[in-house]
Amino acid sequence: MDRTQQLIASAQRTIRIEYDAIGALSGRIDSSFVNACELMLACESRIIVTGMGKSGHIARKIAATLSSTGSPAVFVHPAEASHGDLGMITNKDVVLALSNSGTTEELLTILPLFKRKGVPLICMTGNADSLLARSADAHINASVLEEACPLGQAPTASTTVALVLGDALAMAMLEAKGFTHEDFAFSHPGGRLGRRLLLKIKDIMHSDQQVPRVNSNILLKDALYEISSKGLGMTTVLGNDGSLAGVFTDGDLRRALDAGCNIMETRINQVMSINSKTIRESALATEAARIMEENRIYTLVVVDANDQLSGIIRMHDLLQANVI
Repeated sequence: MDRTQQLIASAQRTIRIEYDAIGALSGRIDSSFVNACELMLACESRIIVTGMGKSGHIARKIAATLSSTGSPAVFVHPAEASHGDLGMITNKDVVLALSNSGTTEELLTILPLFKRKGVPLICMTGNADSLLARSADAHINASVLEEACPLGQAPTASTTVALVLGDALAMAMLEAKGFTHEDFAFSHPGGRLGRRLLLKIKDIMHSDQQVPRVNSNILLKDALYEISSKGLGMTTVLGNDGSLAGVFTDGDLRRALDAGCNIMETRINQVMSINSKTIRESALATEAARIMEENRIYTLVVVDANDQLSGIIRMHDLLQANVI
């Protein structure tokens, strides 16, 4: 086998081993996993995530994911904990400890102190018979049949499995808490992601005199002037009381002409679209993108809290604002 084939074969073997290890996890999502979630959901303060070595690197990422999805968490290095950092942990916290062997010395050193403080302990290990696992209030089985490392030494499949289980915990709690797009936005205010998530419809919509509007009794020929002058490719249609009765778009015009409609005699209420999609001005711009994509439309009528016409937003506006 030449070098190229050897490299490809090694990579493929690694992917297969880790794929199989992840696939085995579904059957382990049981009452122990639920118990771990309940302990974290009941946490009055923070989730303390800890681990040594490679498990520590995974623990840091799990803490970051928990924090960004509505479950305040912080990573504490177990060696530093026994030299003073343990003072930051209170009995209102919950500890999530990662150790593939379940025998990590630095964790076992501080284990009695968790018990003395009365801190609920969740352990994620690959050894259910270990002291760490047996001491836990909830144990999550993160065992693997083999590591991807051909020497069986470097943590590979085991760290991948721990990372996936951490994501599973975070997402289960996100849904249990009813964490929303807007909640996520306030945790991610920076960069393009922040702009996409924090931007409201009212920030980028066309409003006031920019909004085309005609009365429902107007002749189609007169409505076309309003469409052309406002340049949005459509017009809103209002009833005599000012409420939204429908919309009329360039597409509606094409369909009306194909049907032999006489624009000099036809009133717009005969050819307008009713039950058009609307969105509240207080909604996130990302919600407008979702509605447009799902319904294959390019314009949405924006309404206020009383469902009165407030503005217009187009797919082009979302593109310009880097929402999509």
